Order: sequence, then C-alpha cells, then structure tokens
Amino acid sequence: MQQAMELANSSLIWVIASIVIGIVIFQSIKFIQLAAKASRDAGMSKQEVNSALKTGAIAAIGPSFAIVIVAISLIAFLGDPLTLMRIGVIGSAPIESVGASFGAEAAGASLGGENFSQTVFTAVVWTLCLGGMGWLLFTALATKSLGKLEKKLTSKGEKSKKTMSIFATAAMVAAFGNLASAEMIKGLAPVIVVIAASATMVIVSKISDKHQIKWLREWSLGLSILISLCIGYFVI
Repeated sequence: MQQAMELANSSLIWVIASIVIGIVIFQSIKFIQLAAKASRDAGMSKQEVNSALKTGAIAAIGPSFAIVIVAISLIAFLGDPLTLMRIGVIGSAPIESVGASFGAEAAGASLGGENFSQTVFTAVVWTLCLGGMGWLLFTALATKSLGKLEKKLTSKGEKSKKTMSIFATAAMVAAFGNLASAEMIKGLAPVIVVIAASATMVIVSKISDKHQIKWLREWSLGLSILISLCIGYFVI
C-alpha cells in the first residue's frame, strides 16, 4: 500500500494530472468565449449572457457536492493528483468509486487493502480513465455532426424551429424525470423531497417573473436544491 501511494503522489502523476486539468480549464474558458460570441448572432444582450453564466455557475454548485465528497474519500486510496484529475473529467460520482473498486478487484486486490500494490494502482487508473472515455469521445466526434443536423432540421422554417425546441425540452424533461423517478420508487421520503424541490422551483420562478427579480431566477435551481436537501435531512 505504501509503495502504491508513493507512485500515486509521485511527480510524474502530478505532471500528467496538471496537464489534464489545464486542458479542462482551457476548454471551459474557450467554451465561454465561443458562447459569448455566438450570443451576438442569436440576438442576446450582454446582460442576458452574464445572467446565463451566473445561472449555470449556481446550478453547478449542487451536483458538485456529491462529486467533492466522493473525491475526498478517494484521496486516501488513489492519492491527490489522480483524484484531482478525476474531478476535472468526472461524469458520475458513483461510477468513480465503483470503477476504482472493480479495477482493484480485477487485479486481485481490494481498494486500500494491504495487497494494494503499484500494479493494482495502475489497473485502477486504467479502469477509471477508460471508463470515463466514452462520453468524452462522443462529444469530440459527434458534436459537429449534431450541430449540422440541428441546422438542417431548423432551416425549414419557423415551424421546424418550434418543433426542435419542443424536442429539446422534452429530452431535458425525460432525462431529469428518469433520474427523479429512479429515486421516487425507493419510498415516500424521496417522493416528498422531489415534490418539495419541484414546488420550490415553480414558486420561486413565478415570484421572480411577477416582480421582475432577475437574481432570484438565477438562484432558483440553487434554492430548490438547498430546500430539498434540508427537507430530505429531516424526513429521511
């Protein structure tokens, strides 16, 4: 275990992790720049762009909590640099911990056990990196094609644009509905939490629209997450 941790916290792993994190930061900055540039073509004002950025940043706080908790728990087993690298490209918090366990077991050891050697650590690294490669490759290879498809579908007139908007909204509702329903079938407590979150979102959105409180709309998702977490703490 000690030799594995020496490798996990070695200078080489730090360099590799720093390169990956640097690429992620570059992509984030570049994406914001491209989005701001595209907003002018879409007729959005600078104020609307800033509001969208704030909303996205606030909305990312809630889901990040679970990732941070998993990352902290993995530091003891995988070291600081690898954990930092996984935070930058992580797609699902449970998959990271499960992937690390599967990788160690496949190499004939247990995660954090006495037989956790450098070879086992290497197997865990490969498991996590290969396991998280799918959606990254799909994004890199398919984004441009999907963009062309979207332009082709919306170029047939106003009706096609509205249809595309409906499909996009339906896809979002289906995705989040699937996640919510998977929790709701576990019992009454998750149902109460989902209802509380939904009601908070609706109420806050209506208040912000009625009184023209822009900052409240930006914080609507964050507030719904916070209130549902508080209710879940007392109910579950």
